[in-house]
Amino acid sequence: MTRRAVQLLLLCLFLYTCWLGMMVVHELGHVFHARLSGGTVSAVRVPLVGFSITELSSNPRPHFVAWGGAMWGCLVPLVAWAVFAATGTRGRRVAQFFAGFCLVANGLYLGVGWTQRAGDAADLRRYGTPVWVLVAFGVFATGAGLYLWHRLGASPSPQPSPPPVGERG
Repeated sequence: MTRRAVQLLLLCLFLYTCWLGMMVVHELGHVFHARLSGGTVSAVRVPLVGFSITELSSNPRPHFVAWGGAMWGCLVPLVAWAVFAATGTRGRRVAQFFAGFCLVANGLYLGVGWTQRAGDAADLRRYGTPVWVLVAFGVFATGAGLYLWHRLGASPSPQPSPPPVGERG
């Protein structure tokens, strides 16, 4: 196996891990909101292939619970990255990539997902969330995620060195 093939395989495994991690954090947001609102979670499924789902046996605040997935699915990775960045902890660039991944995934899920009439975006529409709110969330979250990814390529610029003594004006 060539070095390039190994790199591609590792990249695919990393992205797959990010996908699974994003679904876990997203579903934990639904669980948190369900429990906070007095709902009862009967199952959380995060399949190795496909899409995750949180099943509720009682859901007194479905609108609130539907927002929990995308909201916490963005905030938890952002806070984790902020902690890594603030403490200078090793792995902060991985945390930054993952936070960006979660922002982009959740942003697209709600910002464009309402057009598919499926998933949380369709539920939120059914519960009365205006399309413009879903689109605004999508634009903001996706833009923030892309910004985090863009900043991964940025490195601190070195301090300019003073000109040689003979060239000073």
